[in-house]
Amino acid sequence: MDRETLRRLEMLNQLSLTESEKDGVISFFSDREKDLEALEGIDTENTERMVHVMPIMTVVRDDKVYQNFSREDLQAGAPETDEGYWCVPKVVE
Repeated sequence: MDRETLRRLEMLNQLSLTESEKDGVISFFSDREKDLEALEGIDTENTERMVHVMPIMTVVRDDKVYQNFSREDLQAGAPETDEGYWCVPKVVE
């Protein structure tokens, strides 16, 4: 990164950096550019492509359908039922 690029970024982001801060930012990004050049120099021709570094595992349980109670057990305490349905008073006129 050069000073002109940093000046434009300052204007776009409405920043006001001191000279020492500017030197620090330029130094930081220059180091990152060197790191990138070093990474680009690595031979990855025989490396298998991957999306994630670690294998992805689903940590939720399997969705299995089961019924804990029968309809008759649930309706045993109901005041009134009719053909397997609960009977309740009408609440809307």
